[in-house]
Amino acid sequence: MDRLLDFIYLLYFGSHIPIALFADSQAALPAWLYPQQLKDVMDWYTSEYKDSMMKAKPAWFQSFIFCEIFLQFPFFFVAFYAYFKGVSKNKWIRIPMIVYSTHVVTSLLCIYFHLFLHDFSGEKVPGPQTMQERLTLASFYFPYFIVPVILLIDALFHPIYTQKTASPVSSTKSKGGKKRKQY
Repeated sequence: MDRLLDFIYLLYFGSHIPIALFADSQAALPAWLYPQQLKDVMDWYTSEYKDSMMKAKPAWFQSFIFCEIFLQFPFFFVAFYAYFKGVSKNKWIRIPMIVYSTHVVTSLLCIYFHLFLHDFSGEKVPGPQTMQERLTLASFYFPYFIVPVILLIDALFHPIYTQKTASPVSSTKSKGGKKRKQY
């Protein structure tokens, strides 16, 4: 691993695999796919922290979960590999990381907008009512917002992605002006 950030990204993608598979996907996939213990944990979480998006499963939120399952989830393995091997050896991850992080940050902005500005008082499924409840729930989503923001800034601006690597083969011009390979 080249940098401390790579280790943080490795942890992020490594931990996101089971979270997406066992928790987040429950908001979009049929309940019969999950053992009762996982459903019980989700029921406890949605009741304790008033995450009405996970409990009520509005269509707009399900669309984000389907993107997570079918687009992001496969990418978690690719990103985990790239950061495990080191980004200096896997510079190809830059563009996919820009696409991934932009998508996730945009999704989380929509979720935060709903979380902080929606009036949950008339909902069937209780949502957060007080600012403290909203901030507590927002804290669960925060790592999945801030890490992609850092990923995006890193992929856009860090010189590790634009540094030239030394090649064992270089070209030189011969006396006739033609390029020849030099080993």
